[in-house]
Amino acid sequence: MDTFVIDGPVRLEGRVRVSGAKNAVLPVMTAALLVEGVSTLQRVPRLRDTSTMAHLLRVLGARVEHDGNLMRIDTSSYDYWEAPYELVKTMRASVYALGPLLARRGKARVSLPGGCAWGPRPVDLHLMGMERLGAKITLSHGYVHAEAPNGLRGGEIFFEIPSVGATINVMMAAVLAKGRTTLVNAAREPEVADIAAALNRAGARIEGAGGYAIQIDGVPELRPLEHATMADRIEAGTFLIAGLMTGGDVTVEACDPTHLQALLEKLQQMGAEVEAGPDWVRVRRVDGVRPVDVTTAPFPGFATDLQAQIMAGLAIADGVSLVTETIYPDRFTHVAELRRLGAQIRLDGNIAVVTGTAHLSGAPVMATDLRASAALILSAFAAEGRTEISRVYHIDRGYESIEEKFAALGAPIERRRDRDDPEA
Repeated sequence: MDTFVIDGPVRLEGRVRVSGAKNAVLPVMTAALLVEGVSTLQRVPRLRDTSTMAHLLRVLGARVEHDGNLMRIDTSSYDYWEAPYELVKTMRASVYALGPLLARRGKARVSLPGGCAWGPRPVDLHLMGMERLGAKITLSHGYVHAEAPNGLRGGEIFFEIPSVGATINVMMAAVLAKGRTTLVNAAREPEVADIAAALNRAGARIEGAGGYAIQIDGVPELRPLEHATMADRIEAGTFLIAGLMTGGDVTVEACDPTHLQALLEKLQQMGAEVEAGPDWVRVRRVDGVRPVDVTTAPFPGFATDLQAQIMAGLAIADGVSLVTETIYPDRFTHVAELRRLGAQIRLDGNIAVVTGTAHLSGAPVMATDLRASAALILSAFAAEGRTEISRVYHIDRGYESIEEKFAALGAPIERRRDRDDPEA
């Protein structure tokens, strides 16, 4: 399997342009299943996950072309409704096929999703939402079986927690349901609003996306999608934290600073100088890193997908910080590997107590999930000596050409390929 080799420490400096958001483009790709014809998606990053989703769409009978960052999805004649385990076991986003298949075909058989190895993330809210729209749901042999032979019907759906995945999935199903659907306690993440915008341009009638309640008036059919994916706020945040950690001067371009407010506030508290424009953010650090406490929360709070990266930054702060994970309490698989680099981190339930140290040292480490991979790269930039990060296929799931982008900022990072390994 591929390995990243990084010689630290390094100071990052320059400008970097972020790609389209993985967490937005995957559901938009499945939304093409709602329409008949050729959907055109721009700013589609070339990732392991977008490749897996394209393969899934082809299995369902769609034709998919991915040229650069432009993707065309032809759903004129797809006639299959099963997302098999063999295809989707490594990617939780496969569950996004459920809503569109059910809405347009009246039935779906979707494998229960896999993905990152940390903690349970059940699809109960997805299934509850489909049932409230009139679908009959059964679970057997690791699959979700859903049927709505007479079509879906609108209704009011209250989410016990504001789940991004469930909000998006049920919203996609509801655009073709009969009548009005209201989603209460909906997720407010920008990705929800981005997908709603794509659907509205195709003829859907969605109001309130990005707020507490979303109202959807069903329509008989949609036009093919024409959409440019929003900027990846998690990728942007990763580069900004890297600038802080390395005492660098990094400007992230083609991003939306309003999606990063919780992070930017923490970076300033940690000692960064932050400037922002309409579509860029610049981070510089002159002095040392100061400790802060961080608690993850649904948007507009601090993103759980940036928890591992900010912990890497706090590991070199001058003092003690607390990192509290409220979204996925088991999301700490990166802690053991950060310790191998010299980080002083103690876990107490869903709280990580991080005692900063001035000296990280390079060592062989192993990526355990997507965001943990990014945290290890950032720590390697701050560490003395060589760090070798194995299993970097995890990071290829969600970061487009990350080693090339970091190299352009001055990082001595090299990908060593093992073409004989089936996981490479």
